[in-house]
Amino acid sequence: MSPLMMQTVAPLCGLAFLVLLWQLIAMSDSQFPTPLLTLQEAVKLFSDPFYRTGPNDQGIGWNILASLQRVAVGFGLAAAVGIPLGFMIGRFRFLSGMFGPVISLLKPVSPLAWLPIGLLMFKSANPAAIWSIFICSIWPMIINTAVGVQRVPQDYMNVARVLNLSEWKIITKILFPSVLPYMLTGVRLAIGTAWLVIVAAEMLTGGVGIGFWVWDEWNNLNVPHIIIAIVVIGVVGLLLEQLLVALAKAFTYEQVGS
Repeated sequence: MSPLMMQTVAPLCGLAFLVLLWQLIAMSDSQFPTPLLTLQEAVKLFSDPFYRTGPNDQGIGWNILASLQRVAVGFGLAAAVGIPLGFMIGRFRFLSGMFGPVISLLKPVSPLAWLPIGLLMFKSANPAAIWSIFICSIWPMIINTAVGVQRVPQDYMNVARVLNLSEWKIITKILFPSVLPYMLTGVRLAIGTAWLVIVAAEMLTGGVGIGFWVWDEWNNLNVPHIIIAIVVIGVVGLLLEQLLVALAKAFTYEQVGS
C-alpha cells in the first residue's frame, strides 16, 4: 500500500471503527442515540445554526462564536503578558529565581479552581471565564519562551557583548529568531488548553457558549445534541491547533531559509 493510500485509508478505518462501536453501544442501550439518528439531528441543527429567539435560545453557531470570542480575548491577554515575561525570565537569572517557585506552585492548579476568584474579582460570568482562560494559557507560553531564551547558544551572547549591542538589538536580532520555535510551541499548547477550559467554564457560568449549550441540552435530555456538540468541540479544537502548527512551520521555514 502506498504512503498516500495509507494516510487516507487508516483514518477512514479509525472513523469506521468508532461508528461501529457507537452503533453497538446504541444497540445495547435504548437511551443512547444511534449514529444515523445523530446525523439526522445534526442536519436539522446546522440547517439554521444562527437562529436567535431569545438570550438563552440561540443556534449552535452563535454559541461557538461566543466561546471563540472568549478564547481569543483570554488567549490574547495571556500572550501579551506571558511571552514578554518569558523573555525576561529566560534572560535574567534573578527573575528566573524569583518567578520559578511561583510558576511551579501555580501551574499545577486546575484552571477551574481559578473561576471562583474570577467571579469574586469581576462580579460577572463572562470576564470570569476569560480570566480562567488567561490563567491557564499563560503558563505554557512563559515556560516555553523562557526555555527557548535559556537555550540560545552562549557564543551568540558573547558576540553581542563584543559588539556592544543594546538590549533591544539582542532581543530582536538574536533572541527572537532563536526562541521563535519554542514560543510557538508554547502558543500551540496554550490554545488547546484554552479551548478545553472554556467549555468547562461555560458549563459552570452559564450564558451563551458551547459549554453552556451542552449543559442546557443535558438538562433537556437531548443526548444527540450533546454528541453533536462533542464532535463540534473536537473539530474546532483540532482546527485551532492545526492552524498554529501551520503557522509554526511557516515561521520556522522562514528562519531556516533566511
